[in-house]
Amino acid sequence: MVKFNLTLTDSDAPLHERLAQAINVLIEAGQFKAGDRLPPHRVIAQQAGVAIGTVTKAIDYLSDRGIVRGEVGRGTFVNAKRPSSPSTGEVDLSLSVPPLYVDEDMFVAAAERSARNVLKIPSGGLYDLKGTFSQRSVMAEWLTRTRVDTDPDDLVLCVGAQQAIHMAFSDVKKVSSLIACEAPTFSGAIVAANHLCLELVPVDHDEEGMTPDALDKALAETGCRAVYTVPVCQNPMGFEVGETRRRQILQVCLRHDARIIEDDIYSVHAGKGRLTYKELAPQQVYFLTSLSKCLTPLARVGVLIPPGDRMISITKMLRAEAFGAPPTALEFGCSLIELGADVIAASALRKEAHARTEMAAKVLQLPSVPMPHGAPHLWLPMSAVDAERLARRSLEQGVRVTPPEATALKGRKASGVRLCILAPEHRDDLQRGLAIIAELLNDSSAATIV
Repeated sequence: MVKFNLTLTDSDAPLHERLAQAINVLIEAGQFKAGDRLPPHRVIAQQAGVAIGTVTKAIDYLSDRGIVRGEVGRGTFVNAKRPSSPSTGEVDLSLSVPPLYVDEDMFVAAAERSARNVLKIPSGGLYDLKGTFSQRSVMAEWLTRTRVDTDPDDLVLCVGAQQAIHMAFSDVKKVSSLIACEAPTFSGAIVAANHLCLELVPVDHDEEGMTPDALDKALAETGCRAVYTVPVCQNPMGFEVGETRRRQILQVCLRHDARIIEDDIYSVHAGKGRLTYKELAPQQVYFLTSLSKCLTPLARVGVLIPPGDRMISITKMLRAEAFGAPPTALEFGCSLIELGADVIAASALRKEAHARTEMAAKVLQLPSVPMPHGAPHLWLPMSAVDAERLARRSLEQGVRVTPPEATALKGRKASGVRLCILAPEHRDDLQRGLAIIAELLNDSSAATIV
C-alpha cells in the first residue's frame, strides 16, 4: 500500500472538507495517480485522526467534484481526467445531457475491446440488420438485469432512441394516423410525428401522467389507436407513472385495441419499481430505450423491442433506413456494459440527480417536485406568455433553457419551462443558473409558477 501523510489545514471549513482538500493535495502531487485505489476509509481515518464518518463525507465531497469515484465492492479510485473549473460563461439548461462518469481509462479499454471484437464480425455486419447475436445478447442481459426480462431475438439495435421512436411511429401509422400523448411532450417525438405526417392527440394529465378517463375519451372520440408515453421522468414535465396507473392506462388501450410506444429512456431514475407496460402486455407494446441517458450520449446505442408480430416489418424498415446501426458503435456500447461502466454511471447519475433535485427545489423554493429522489430535468408550469418571457429574460442573463415551443403540440402553446439540471458539468454552474432563474421568478413581471 502507498505510504502517505495527510496534513489538514487550520481553517474554519468543515472538517470533512479540510480532509478532502488534504487528500486532493496528494492526488495533485501524484502520490495517488489516475486509476489508483485510495486506502480504505479505516486507514485514512487513522492517519488523519478523524472518525470514519468524516472520511466518508470527504470521499463523497471529492466524488461530487469528479475527482474520485466509488466502485461497489472494489473501493474508491482516482479519476483519470481532472475536471475543469466551473465556468463564468453561459449556463446551458436546455439539453438533457447527463454528466460523463466513465473515465478515460475505461473508454480506452472499451474502445480496444470493441475494435478486437468488431474485426471478427463477418461481412461487415451487413447480414445482421438487428445487430449481431452477440451484441443483442449483451443488450438483452443488460435490460433483463436493469429493467425488463427479454431475449436477444426480441431486440432490434438501432442508432439511438430517436430512430427507435421513428420506426415505432412509422409502424403504427399502418393502423393509426393519430398518436395520443401528454401535452407537452418530447420534442423528438414531435419531430418524428411531423416527419411521418402523423398527428399527436393531446391527452389531459395529472401529477402522474395522462389520466385513464381522459385517454379513454380521446381514443373514443378520435379513433386513435396508438399511445406514446415516457412513464419515467416524462419529458418535459418530469413525473413518474406508478404501477396502478400503468395498469389502468393499459386496460384503456386494450379496450380500444391501441398500441403503446413506451419510451423508457430515463428508467435509470425510476423510483416506483421496474414494472413496465412491456412486461404487462408484450404483444401490445413497442418498448424502446438507449444508453444515452443512463451511460453516456457518446454511446447512443438504441434498443427497440416491438410486438412479436411486428418484428419482420421493423426489420424491413431498418433495412430501408440505415442497413442497421454501425457495428463499431454497437460493439463499443456493448464493451462498456461488459466492463461494468453502466453500473458505475447509473449509481453516480442517481446520486447526482438526487443532489441536484434537492438543490433546485431549495434555490427555486419549490414546495414539491414530481420525483424527489432525483430526476434529470424539472418542469416549471406557468402560462405560455410567462414561459416565453422567462426563456427570453434568462437567456439575456446568461442562462439558456429549453425553448418552450420545442415541446408544444401543434395548436397548443407551451405552458411551462423545462430545466435540465444534470446538463451543467459542475454543480456550482447549476447553482449560479438556478439563482438567476429564481431572481427572475421573484420578479412579478417575469413569471408566475402555477
